[in-house]
Amino acid sequence: MNPVDAAGYKALSLSTSVLGGIVAGAIFKRLWKVAAGQDEAPSATDARRGWPEILLAAALQGAIFAVVQAAIERGTAESTAKLTGTWPGDGDDGASSRTPEA
Repeated sequence: MNPVDAAGYKALSLSTSVLGGIVAGAIFKRLWKVAAGQDEAPSATDARRGWPEILLAAALQGAIFAVVQAAIERGTAESTAKLTGTWPGDGDDGASSRTPEA
């Protein structure tokens, strides 16, 4: 990938990453409301909430964030590959210059 394409990919990746964080937060908030029947998830410093509830909320939030970010990063990489003909991977083994097999 040439430097211009790489810079464009980095800018697009940063933008989609921020968007992914917002989307993940909204998904978590809605899921917590349905699952726990509470408007707000517990924070780690909420004295009214116990360890199990706080750790469950944190694990759920982390899992949702990771899945959303992975989906968005993969989609961005695939879109970039379709537009430029090269895969914007992070490997130094030459894999970044090829598109994936599928």
